[in-house]
Amino acid sequence: MFRNITPIVQNLLLANVVLFLVSTFLFPQLKSLFALYYIHSSYFRPFQFLTYMFMHADFWHLFSNMFGLLIFGPLLEQFLGPKKILILWMVCGVGSGVLYSGYNSYRMNSLQDKVEAFENDPNPEAFNKLVIANRAFFQPSVFDFVDDYSRNPEDPNRISQAKQTLNVILDVQGNVPMVGASGAMFGILIAFAMLFPNTQLFLLFPPMPVKAKYLVLFYGLYTIYNVVVNNPMDNVAHFAHLSGLVIGAILVYFWKKDRSNFY
Repeated sequence: MFRNITPIVQNLLLANVVLFLVSTFLFPQLKSLFALYYIHSSYFRPFQFLTYMFMHADFWHLFSNMFGLLIFGPLLEQFLGPKKILILWMVCGVGSGVLYSGYNSYRMNSLQDKVEAFENDPNPEAFNKLVIANRAFFQPSVFDFVDDYSRNPEDPNRISQAKQTLNVILDVQGNVPMVGASGAMFGILIAFAMLFPNTQLFLLFPPMPVKAKYLVLFYGLYTIYNVVVNNPMDNVAHFAHLSGLVIGAILVYFWKKDRSNFY
């Protein structure tokens, strides 16, 4: 496996591993600086659209992305050439960050509207719905307050506390960063499936062979499902994964139309 590693794949692996080690053990502040934040967050910087894809939450996050690059990347680089696989990785990574930021802005604007609606017409039912929809950001004790507020819906102190609680959630959600090369990795995955659709891959879990096109189809449907369901307890940026799939598919579609441009 390592003997067949190609130059661009090798350099991407090294860059991601080195930056992970540096940001974990030497300069942990880099992870906060280089992560991608909501565009209206005070922590947002434009360069984060590039740098976030070289940061990872933990070892297993890094391992999953780099393992996928190691498995699928070398054959793609041999077929597409070093320049195009680098374009694929970077465009899918940056593009998924941009599209995710648009999606995140929509989510934040929707939450802002609901919080403002509650502030204009405070009532326990609306508060309870917002708490349930954002329960990942609350301690379990918040439901004791929900019950208390429901029993005393006109109490100004409880109304004030409910408003403060929701504004804290707005602030917290607006400052949750995204990190990882998953968008770029999903671009690699869809490119492999489009160029080598019938290649047999052997899964570890469960241990069985599967064609590349069916594996990517499963990942795509699973990603779409998670985007639609939008589980508040799930901290995976599924929309970024879906964006990487779409951008990668578009790139490969146009490249396949003119095979003379491969290099």
